[in-house]
Amino acid sequence: MKIKKRGPAGKSRSPEEWIYGLNPVLEAVRSDREVKAVFLSSGRKEKISKIEEEISSRGIKINKTDPLFFESRFGKGHQGIAAVVAPRKYAEIEDLLALPSEKGEAPLFLILDCIEDPRNFGAILRVADAGGVHGVVIQAYRAASLSPEAVKASAGASEYIPVAMVPNIKHAIREMKKAGILIAGAEASAEETLWAADLRRPLAVVIGSEGHGLRKTVKEECDMLVNLPMKGRVNSLNASVATGIIIFEIMRQRTSNW
Repeated sequence: MKIKKRGPAGKSRSPEEWIYGLNPVLEAVRSDREVKAVFLSSGRKEKISKIEEEISSRGIKINKTDPLFFESRFGKGHQGIAAVVAPRKYAEIEDLLALPSEKGEAPLFLILDCIEDPRNFGAILRVADAGGVHGVVIQAYRAASLSPEAVKASAGASEYIPVAMVPNIKHAIREMKKAGILIAGAEASAEETLWAADLRRPLAVVIGSEGHGLRKTVKEECDMLVNLPMKGRVNSLNASVATGIIIFEIMRQRTSNW
């Protein structure tokens, strides 16, 4: 199925944008994203011939540029490579819901309740790709989007995980419920632990924001709440780390005789 894609709700975007970092640029080149030009630092030596060969083989122009070009435009981790690309488009909720049956798999989605740090968002997309998540839902405001920073943090995974941006995630949750998807919220105060929950069912996991967790109104929409049991004195985890633990526990249950 070809996903119908659109721009984000309530936001206008330029017809082109920058991405940077070796993996993000190479995965954009390898995917169906339109890559208009690649800029490569003249000071970069590592694996330079392989990088140039892969990019050039796809008919994409490579511009050799002074290292200061990157230092003045991008944050740390640019690795001497950047590209001008067409913006990544967002999917519709109905497109996400159709993907599991096409793959013959039990549905697994992530819903992000106002994750604002683009690095956290990118790391979550990386987890989603590794853990077999079919799609991620984000909100159009008070939330990180598919920015160059998020793309860099995803190490290229953002090219392959469908992301739906919606005006209100509570409405998206209700649409998923209508489709028979169980909504599981990650909540530190929940009575049921992740290890005790049956996660083999069609599932959407809701991850709360950094520092605040799930909003009360979102928590009320969840069918179940689970916690991650912890022993340390600092009783919290980074959102992307918590997401990774949850997603891989789901994978473990679905691929074992649990």
